[in-house]
Amino acid sequence: MKATIYHNPRCTKSRATLALLTQHGVDLDIVEYLENPPSRRTLETLLKKLGLKASGLIRSAEPEFKESGLTLDTPDDELLDLMVAIPKLIERPIVEIGNRARIGRPPERVLEILD
Repeated sequence: MKATIYHNPRCTKSRATLALLTQHGVDLDIVEYLENPPSRRTLETLLKKLGLKASGLIRSAEPEFKESGLTLDTPDDELLDLMVAIPKLIERPIVEIGNRARIGRPPERVLEILD
């Protein structure tokens, strides 16, 4: 089984999720999304797999979000544009396996998509 983790090595939850997947022997592609931000299309695909609207993937407590003047009620297109422009605003970590994905908060949530 091959999984992709959208990872921030400075994030405690992201590191814990990566360790959990490694302990379970999951073959991983690690995407450090702050250095290699996902495209808008990738974010749209992840949202479908997560079953979320863009507001469910955005870190709304970050100063950059507050400074943007947008709200969680802003249309998805605008929130996606903001996440593409400022990848720090993307919730982390995200683990994707096949047609499923989970946000690792708490890290154990990602175990739901392991076969």
